[in-house]
Amino acid sequence: MRQSQFFIKTQKEPPKDEVSINAQLLTRGGFIYKNFAGIYTFFHLGTLVLQKIIKIVREEMDAIGGQEILLNALQDPAIWEKTKRWSDEELDIWFKTKLKNKSELGLASTHEEPLAELMSHYIHSYEDLPIYVYQIQTKFRNELRPRGGLLRTREFIMKDLYSFSSTEEELNEFYETVVRSYTKIFERVGLGDVTYRTFASGGAFSKFSDEFQTVCKAGEDTIYLDERKNIAVNKEIYTDEVLSDLGLNKKDLKELKAVEVGNIFKLGTRFSEPFGLMFEDEQGNKKPVVMGSYGIGPARVMGTIVEVHHDEKGIIWPESVAPFKAHLLNLHADVKKADDIHNRLTESGVDVLYDDRDISSGEKLVEADLIGIPTRIVVSEKTLEKKSVEIKKRGEKSISLLPIDKLHEI
Repeated sequence: MRQSQFFIKTQKEPPKDEVSINAQLLTRGGFIYKNFAGIYTFFHLGTLVLQKIIKIVREEMDAIGGQEILLNALQDPAIWEKTKRWSDEELDIWFKTKLKNKSELGLASTHEEPLAELMSHYIHSYEDLPIYVYQIQTKFRNELRPRGGLLRTREFIMKDLYSFSSTEEELNEFYETVVRSYTKIFERVGLGDVTYRTFASGGAFSKFSDEFQTVCKAGEDTIYLDERKNIAVNKEIYTDEVLSDLGLNKKDLKELKAVEVGNIFKLGTRFSEPFGLMFEDEQGNKKPVVMGSYGIGPARVMGTIVEVHHDEKGIIWPESVAPFKAHLLNLHADVKKADDIHNRLTESGVDVLYDDRDISSGEKLVEADLIGIPTRIVVSEKTLEKKSVEIKKRGEKSISLLPIDKLHEI
C-alpha cells in the first residue's frame, strides 16, 4: 500500500472539541472523523484496525460454539411491549422513528426481546438445546452525553452473543466458558495485562453480572481490584456483604478508574417467559428456556487500546490489531531501490504501508510515530550504502540495521 495513493489525512493539532486521548490521536492519525456528538466515521486506517479486532472476537466466539447471525435493526414496538421495555421510562436510550403510515418503530440498542421471540418459533424440545448465537451489528443508543471519543457513542458496532439453555447449571457452565473466552480476547488485542473480571450488579436478572474492566485514567467506572486474585468489584456493589460473598478483603483492594470493554449477564427466564419460549424436557414437562447475554463493543475496545497504548508522539498499536505490521519510509533514497525493498517485503508476506511521498524526512518520521504501526523500516542513502535498512519498534528507543537480504525475518 503506497501512501501517496492512500487516503490518510493526518493533523498536526488535536481537534478543539475532543478531550479524550483516543479521540485526539485517532483523529490526528487519520483513523476517524467526528461527524457530530457521539457519531464517528471510520476511515480506511480505522476500518483496518476495527476489522482486526472484530476478527479476533469472531474467532473466539466461533471457538466456543457460537453461530453467527444478523438480526434486524428496526424494531417492532409490540415485541418490546411484552417486557415493558418499549417505554422510555424503562429503557431511556431509545431512538424511535415512524413509517409513512405513522406506525412507530425503534432502532435496536440490544436484542434480547426480538431474539427470544424468534427462538420461540424454533425451540420446542430439550433436544433443540443448547443454542449459542451471536451477531456483530450496528446498535443505536440515545445517550444524553456521549463522551470519551469511541468510549461512549450513540451509534456503534456491538458483538452480542445470546445463549439458550435447558437448565441453570447448563447456563452457568457456558457462562464460565464465555469468561475464559473474553479473557483470551482481551489478551489477544493487547489489553490482557490491565483488564479484569469485575463483579457488578445483576439487576433484575441475577445477583451478579460480570464486567470486563480495563484500568486506565479515561475510565468512567470506579473498581476495587484484588491484584493477587485478579478480580475486581464495581463501586456500585462495593459493600461488606458483597466482599464477604466473593471472599475479598478491603485491605487487599485498590481503587482504580476503568473502562468497561465487555459485559455478560445471566438472564434466567426474564425474556423467555413473556414470549412463550418453552421447551419440553425428557419427562414431557414444559419449562422456560434459560438465557444469557454477552456483549463486547469492538470500537470501544479500539478506543481503549489507544488510551492504554500511546505516548507523547502518538499511538502504539499492538501488532495483533495494527493496521499494518510495518511502515516503510523512503527518506530520499533511490526510488527504484526503495521500491524493490517494498516489493521484497510484500512478497515475503509482510503487511506494509509504504511512505513513498515527496515530503520532508521529518514529516514522515513524525507521522509514522503518530500513526503507530509496530515496526518502522527506514531506507535512506546511508542505509543503502550498507545494503541494509533501519529497524525501529514503535515505543522503543533502540534502532538496529537489518541487511536487505534478511527482510523476510521481520
